[in-house]
Order: sequence, then structure tokens, then C-alpha cells
Amino acid sequence: MSGRARAVTDSMANTIDTTAASPLGFDDAFTLHHRAVFRTARALVRDAGLAEDVTQEVFLRLYKHMDTTPGEELLRAWLLRVTINVARNSIRGESRSSAREDEYARRETAKADWFAVAPEEEYDRRVEIQEARRALEKIKEPMRSCLLLKQQGMSYREIATALQINENNVGSLIARARKEFVRFYGKIGGRQ
Repeated sequence: MSGRARAVTDSMANTIDTTAASPLGFDDAFTLHHRAVFRTARALVRDAGLAEDVTQEVFLRLYKHMDTTPGEELLRAWLLRVTINVARNSIRGESRSSAREDEYARRETAKADWFAVAPEEEYDRRVEIQEARRALEKIKEPMRSCLLLKQQGMSYREIATALQINENNVGSLIARARKEFVRFYGKIGGRQ
């Protein structure tokens, strides 16, 4: 080997970053996945306060079980699976989301100035959101969860891992969920 080739290979060996192989720490995992966990929890429980509680519980579990969680590649799917379970348990254990939505509606009604008319666009937006939520509620599991997780930007593999279903079924579940959403949303919204 010539002197020049040796110098190139010697410099390459010195520039390899060995820190890239270090495992993902809790702070890094929190920073990378907090938004996805919160958005998933919010989509399931439909209450920001309760979604924050669910998110906190999910990351507390991650912190406690950091040594037994899956590798970095499947960590997001694991976190979202835990999020789904914690959210479902929260909904089952207490009907807080519906009670909070009722309380919110009562407070908003009490605050409203009956002499002022709310802007038409704001009203239309709220109506559309309510219609979309009603349509989503009519979609059966696991189709609804597949659709929500796909909207969060997850891959089929991550969705399959998070929901513990066969990866080959994810695409058809999403397609069926989209079809059902259009069917229900069209009926509710009077668009058919």
C-alpha cells in the first residue's frame, strides 16, 4: 500500500464516530416522542388535560422500565401501544372525558354573550369537528386506531407493533377505516 493510501485509511479509522451506537436515553426519547404520544392520547381521550395525564403516565412507565423497553427502532411503537392502553384504561375507569366535555360546554354557554353573534366561520368549524368526532366514534376498532395512528405519520410496521396486529392487515384496515369515515361523515354532515 502506498503512503498516500495508508494516510487515507488511517484518517478514516480516526473519524468514525463511536458515540452513534450509544442507546437512546430517557431525555432523548422524551424529546423525540412526546408530541406523538400526546397527540395519540388526545385523539383517544378527546381532552387535553386527560391527554397530558396519559402522556405523563406513559413516560413514567418508560422511565421505570427503560432497561426492558424495545430498542430505538421500535420504541415509538411501544410508547404508542402503552399510550393506547393507558388511554383506554382512563376512559374505562372513569368517564372523565365525557364529563369534562359536558362541563366545557356548560362553561362556554355560561360565558357566551347572548347579544353578540359568534363568527359564522368559528361555528362552522366547531360543527365540522363535532361531526368528524361522531364519524370517528362509529368506526370499529382496530380500524379507528389504525386510521388515527396513520394520520400521526406512523408506518405500517409501527402501527402493527403498537396495536399488536399483523402488519399485512394494516393497509386494508386503514383503507376500510377511511371508507367508513367518509360514509359516516357524509351522513352526519349531510354531504352525500
